[in-house]
Amino acid sequence: MSKVYLDNAATTKVRDEVIYAITEVIKKDYGNPSSTHSYGRSSKAIVENSRKEIADLLNVSSSEIIFTSGGTEGDNMILRNCVKNLGIKHIVSSKIEHHAVTHTLDYLSTLDNLKISYVKTLNNGDIDYTDLENILSNSKVKTLVSLMHINNELGNISDIQLISKICKKYHALFHSDTVQSVGHYDLDFNELGLDFFVASAHKFHGPKGVGFAFVKKNTQLGSFITGGMQEKGFRAGTESVHNIYGMSEALKISLNNLSKEKQYVSEIKSYFISKISNEIENIKFNGNSADLSKSTYTLVNVLLPVDKITGGLFMFKLDMKGIACSKGSACQSGSDKGSHVLNEILNKEDNCKISLRFSFSIYNTKDEIDYTVKEIKNLLA
Repeated sequence: MSKVYLDNAATTKVRDEVIYAITEVIKKDYGNPSSTHSYGRSSKAIVENSRKEIADLLNVSSSEIIFTSGGTEGDNMILRNCVKNLGIKHIVSSKIEHHAVTHTLDYLSTLDNLKISYVKTLNNGDIDYTDLENILSNSKVKTLVSLMHINNELGNISDIQLISKICKKYHALFHSDTVQSVGHYDLDFNELGLDFFVASAHKFHGPKGVGFAFVKKNTQLGSFITGGMQEKGFRAGTESVHNIYGMSEALKISLNNLSKEKQYVSEIKSYFISKISNEIENIKFNGNSADLSKSTYTLVNVLLPVDKITGGLFMFKLDMKGIACSKGSACQSGSDKGSHVLNEILNKEDNCKISLRFSFSIYNTKDEIDYTVKEIKNLLA
């Protein structure tokens, strides 16, 4: 049985070079970065050099990079502390954000004196920028906009530079979950003009359990985890030195090889779209995921022409064939409410069909795509 990993939007394989770099730090630099002796200073140097490396790659200041455990923590830190410490009284977001944002907003909605508005989502999964401007033009209190760059289910790319300009026009702060784009695109965040964004190392072939948040300089966001003065007081706790170093190495390698690797993965995605379209009748692609000019080159969300089998069972059968992907079915059954993203954009008929997300990396091959499409076709027969 072949083994095919097509769930790279969930997490990616760690590069061999990154594993080596992490291992060397674990073996040689085990001091606590807060300690003042030579072992601690050595570890501290690794942390700060990694911070500068990441900042330089994204064209921001190193003082604006705060190390976290990943995107979810970063989103929580920013959203909660904007309300707690920055006087935000109105948050504007969308119904198709990552759960790190939507669930946090659900909690914040229980607080007094905080309004949450949701911008309209078009049928293709794009954000309605006109509606965003209308909401902000009528907001009379301090406002934060939280809209992701690349949707993790559909792959749709939002124009965060345009959103940033709209926010500045109405004096709103702008936070974006950029987990699916950092490491996959050449992004100049100084030019983009965001106030906050987050990233996770494991999305760009780095280690799990480490990420970073960007907090624009002179923003008094305040501490999220207390108990020490690490990360300039934003986040207490001993830094994971080896993972931070591994993250900086992974980001450096990804961006240094971006042109070649982006072209390769784009070809894999295009081949998948062509192959499955030719082999299987009546399939659809959710959102803009089949359009490489409007979606990320790393994923596609496929609506299959079957409503007799639950998405979970179909995916289980693929798993038994060695194929790993992600369920995107929005048909509710029992406690499974399906995808909140697909619930928002699909009509009732399509909502009860099987949707699967296939996401690609440099480690995938066209032979794997051939095998995957063949097995999907066999299951649909």
